[in-house]
Amino acid sequence: MSEEPRVAIVTGAARGIGAATARRLAADGMAVAVVDIEESATKETVDAIAADGGRALGVGADVSDRDQVEAAVARVAAELGAPTVLVNNAGVLRDNLLFKMTNADWDTVMGVHLRGAFLFSQAAQKPMVDRKWGRIVNLSSTSALGNRGQANYAAAKAGLQGFTKTLAIELGPFGVTVNAVAPGFIVTDMTAATAARMKVDFDDFQKHAAAEIPVRRPGRPEDVAHTISFLASEGAGFVSGQVIYVAGGPRD
Repeated sequence: MSEEPRVAIVTGAARGIGAATARRLAADGMAVAVVDIEESATKETVDAIAADGGRALGVGADVSDRDQVEAAVARVAAELGAPTVLVNNAGVLRDNLLFKMTNADWDTVMGVHLRGAFLFSQAAQKPMVDRKWGRIVNLSSTSALGNRGQANYAAAKAGLQGFTKTLAIELGPFGVTVNAVAPGFIVTDMTAATAARMKVDFDDFQKHAAAEIPVRRPGRPEDVAHTISFLASEGAGFVSGQVIYVAGGPRD
């Protein structure tokens, strides 16, 4: 392990999986940039990390905007140090059946998930390559395998798997590993919003999901954060180009 403290960037880290991941990486000893579209939204995560004795910086950025992404990475490098861990977690939902889906529904989801991961990976890879060490973890989903009402989201999450495997090939010779984590049903604000859209009580929604999961419980943000922690670690240097399903059971 290098004596230089690791610096991590986690996008979409104001809440849910992103917040749990930021806190876990901070607990692992990393300085963490907590990125979300509004800097004010990052305060809770940043304060929680500080309260636990960690070091964090809240950064506001639209992940689909190149100028904002490049400015965010530059600010992280200036205030925390050169980032060598990147977790592309930022995501949105614009669910609808195909015949109802609008151009904006499609473009927004592609912009945040795919363009966002592209822009942040492109901006963050240079300090990783310069140091011959880096970790990129992209958040995919079991929806990549297909899910009714999520043509946009499923396509974006499947695209991130191809993006992951390609970056693993390109960046591997420079000591940078690239992997994807594909969560199943995780209890977050996003899944609560899905239940509300379907007009289903969220507790009932969770119970129904748990009945279909082999371990018989829904996932928690911390379940995903633990897996990301491993992939971001020194010990994961021979794991690259993989998609790990954190779903409580096997997925096809």
